[in-house]
Amino acid sequence: MALRIVGLGPGSGLDMTERARRALEASDLIVGYTVYVDLIRDRFPEKELVSTPMRSEVERCRAALAQAAEGREVAMVCSGDAGVYGMAGLCFELASDFDPMNIEVVAGVTAAVAGAAVLGAPLMHDFAVVSLSDLLTPWDTIASRLDAAARADFALCLYNPSSRKRSDYLRRACDILLESKDPATVCGYVRNIARAGEESRVLTLGELRDQPVDMFTTVFVGNSQTRLIEGRMVTPRGYDTRDAR
Repeated sequence: MALRIVGLGPGSGLDMTERARRALEASDLIVGYTVYVDLIRDRFPEKELVSTPMRSEVERCRAALAQAAEGREVAMVCSGDAGVYGMAGLCFELASDFDPMNIEVVAGVTAAVAGAAVLGAPLMHDFAVVSLSDLLTPWDTIASRLDAAARADFALCLYNPSSRKRSDYLRRACDILLESKDPATVCGYVRNIARAGEESRVLTLGELRDQPVDMFTTVFVGNSQTRLIEGRMVTPRGYDTRDAR
């Protein structure tokens, strides 16, 4: 019996790793959030597929674990990487309620690195990833982490920057960052990474504050050294680029 928790990468199957593909091929049941299961439905038409809607994460993980405990080869799929705001941690937390089984986490390309590649090289130095969703984390905790990261001059990648119920969260986050960061700090965002309608823009932190975004957008905030190079967002690693004499 085995449960593979598989990161599909962002968007289309172009960024799915070979290891992830093989894990899905080796499974006879694939479980996941409805949107993610639909992304792979045509690629694995012979597989049994089970999906649950958003906010049914515990139910989803229990279903996958229960089927694996019965001896089936099960894949739990997540967008991006299963261990970055994915289902890997929850599956491990719930696994003690079931017979012992082999659980394998299959890494995927997360939105932070996929979006960074679209914009240029914004994460070349130390950076922090923060989700602005307060469904599972209180806003006060999120705000504290944003403030600490800004004061430490980390480059930032922001997941879940907005939704219908949280339309002003990116503005609130920017206001916190602006307490320590220059309004001219180079920023960027990518919407629909690796999917139809992908769009991106490089702009300043002051401009980002009033930028409309949604849940399909990943936001990048540079550090004090990040700069614009021919339209691309680049955070220097610190190499000496002067010509050798």
